[in-house]
Amino acid sequence: MRIARRSLPALVLAAPALATTRGWVTTLRAGGFVLYMRHAITDRSQVDTGRLGDRAGQRNLSAAGVAQARALAEAMARLAIPLRPIRSSPVFRAVDTAQAMARGGPVDVTMELVADDYTTDVPGAIASARRAMGTSPPAGSNALLVGHIHVFGPAIFGRMLAQAEFPEGAFGMVAPEAGTPRFVQVIMPDAVMAAAA
Repeated sequence: MRIARRSLPALVLAAPALATTRGWVTTLRAGGFVLYMRHAITDRSQVDTGRLGDRAGQRNLSAAGVAQARALAEAMARLAIPLRPIRSSPVFRAVDTAQAMARGGPVDVTMELVADDYTTDVPGAIASARRAMGTSPPAGSNALLVGHIHVFGPAIFGRMLAQAEFPEGAFGMVAPEAGTPRFVQVIMPDAVMAAAA
């Protein structure tokens, strides 16, 4: 049964903490975290139909989004932050972002990270994303999950996040502790670019 976004749980945690220092770079180089990335910038003139596999019926990356995804991939590589595995929602804007981030490597496309507009079981989608964020990456690496704001917010904060709190291209840094994701901070796309400059 599909539920309206406004009927999801009320605020559980305060606003996401933002990365304010470059300490996150050193921390991520050691591995052990999950980065939940919101897909890159999209073309807001396009409308989602809820049909998986239909690119024309989805909101896709804009030219700015394609450039953003490539730039973030290059920045993470310059920062020597290991990203493995890379998993993605099956919605094209997420897959395209994940493929850019993978830089030619494998991407696991999974319904565990699907957008709320593309499932009839929104609570189940939120629960599966939370499980994915609670799964530890291989030693010495960080898992990269590419998904959607309306799954990340409820899975971690118990509420929807505002666009300004988790914009397109942002990373939610999560520590998977005993199978439960613990929120660490949000790393904004411009912070990644600045750190790699």
